[in-house]
Amino acid sequence: MNIHNAIKYANQELKRNNIKSFILDSEILISKTLNKDRKYILLNENKKLQTEEFINFKSLIEQRSQGKPVAYLTGKKYFWKYKFDINEDVLIPRPDTELIVEYALKLNKHKSKLNILDIGVGSGCILLSILKEKNDFYGTGLDINKKSLKMCRINALKLGITKKVKFFKTDIDNFTYGKYDLIVSNPPYIKKLDLKYLDKDIIDYEPKLALDGGLEGTSEIRKVINKSSELIKKNGKFILEIGFDQKNKVSKLLQNKGFYINKILKDYAKYDRCIVSTKI
Repeated sequence: MNIHNAIKYANQELKRNNIKSFILDSEILISKTLNKDRKYILLNENKKLQTEEFINFKSLIEQRSQGKPVAYLTGKKYFWKYKFDINEDVLIPRPDTELIVEYALKLNKHKSKLNILDIGVGSGCILLSILKEKNDFYGTGLDINKKSLKMCRINALKLGITKKVKFFKTDIDNFTYGKYDLIVSNPPYIKKLDLKYLDKDIIDYEPKLALDGGLEGTSEIRKVINKSSELIKKNGKFILEIGFDQKNKVSKLLQNKGFYINKILKDYAKYDRCIVSTKI
């Protein structure tokens, strides 16, 4: 079987299983199988696949048909300007979360030697993207998942910034190290009862620990805000990702802990997505 026919087979299988992005997914997964870029795939459609290559490709297509996200099948995800290694121990980085990176850099465009804390660092995509952009920024990442921190260290190494970042396996409640100019966080914020309504490829594969925000969706947010109020410097900035309907509730929590609300950032679907605040 050649590349063209393998992709045709994959398109039919994925479409039959209601995978909307079936064409793109087929191309990405054949690229993964052959360890070639998509340009090569498109220019070499008549190239024959080895039997083992087709078996491997078919396995990837079967897993994708069942709903497993492409990012977990390839072990890679682009975020901001960089490619991050990921696996099923970490949440897949979303384009909307790039808002945190964009605004953090905008706010601190002219600053040097900034000390940054990322609470619930996951794959490291937020913190490491910021650190990669600014030579004199330094960071600390926290997570309760040891496997997540291992992934962070791999990504820091690949980006060449291991000397600028430290990682700690800890719950935010037990962390007392340092004072920070900027704190960023994308905590779990989905209501426990709403988890079952998430897309199959999210709820069946992504870590529930990174999604479950408790009964009201603000259990982890409340913890992050409470501790951040102690760890942040006066006039320090705090950028927090929230659920689309949590702006008012989270704003009150922040104000009660001595934060001034600077701005609400909207995501690409025009939903409220991040709150930018200052410790006063």
